[in-house]
Amino acid sequence: MAEALLEVRGLSRRFAAVDALKGVNFSIDSGEVHGLIGPNGAGKTTFIHHVCGALRPDSGRVHFAGRDVTRLAMHERVAAGMARSYQISNVFRGLSALDNVALAVQGRPDAGGSFRFWQPVRGERWLFDEARGYLDQVGLGGRGDALAGNLAHGEQRALELAMALATKPRLLLLDEPMAGTGQEESARMVELIGHLARHVTILLVEHDMDAVFRLAGRISVLVDGRLIATGAPEAVRADPEVRRAYLGDHL
Repeated sequence: MAEALLEVRGLSRRFAAVDALKGVNFSIDSGEVHGLIGPNGAGKTTFIHHVCGALRPDSGRVHFAGRDVTRLAMHERVAAGMARSYQISNVFRGLSALDNVALAVQGRPDAGGSFRFWQPVRGERWLFDEARGYLDQVGLGGRGDALAGNLAHGEQRALELAMALATKPRLLLLDEPMAGTGQEESARMVELIGHLARHVTILLVEHDMDAVFRLAGRISVLVDGRLIATGAPEAVRADPEVRRAYLGDHL
């Protein structure tokens, strides 16, 4: 049986009069792609914020790789092996694709853990060689010199993945990577995520049900801040409560 890489127990968070998360218990095994689905406003992004350290829970614990990381800041969780993408593209638009990834490499603890903006880094050939390798992994090997802001939307999403991979994560948190992409771009993203899944554990939050059911080995369903089901894709698809709460509109 695979070892749990991420374990969340009793996670709760309230915003004013809204219970955004209600005692969520959740785990991801090493090596799996785990899909997290649910309607808009269900608490999926809020959940990811708590996993990556952007938010702190009112109660509950987050364990990663056998370590309690509940009170660790985001950068400490990155150093521990977490990386994430966002619903809205989050790249440095005025820098080249290569420079974007090189910055991610440069910020890694084993690379010095500092962006060192005041030091010239163009002479650090290893840094850019490594960055090119990550661009190759996401299909952007020929686009390194292009400004990130001039890349197509799907290419920007791929660039975000390259930046995340540059941190050498054990767990990759993907928050709607297909958001805003067309049919061809979505198909390429599914293929890319499938390739990355051979090397890194993935939590995939996504509204594209075809993509989730194609990629995920297990799926969890979050509705109104509460986890109502977790299981293999076909078991989740057939679950009456899931169909009533969400999937009925997506099948």
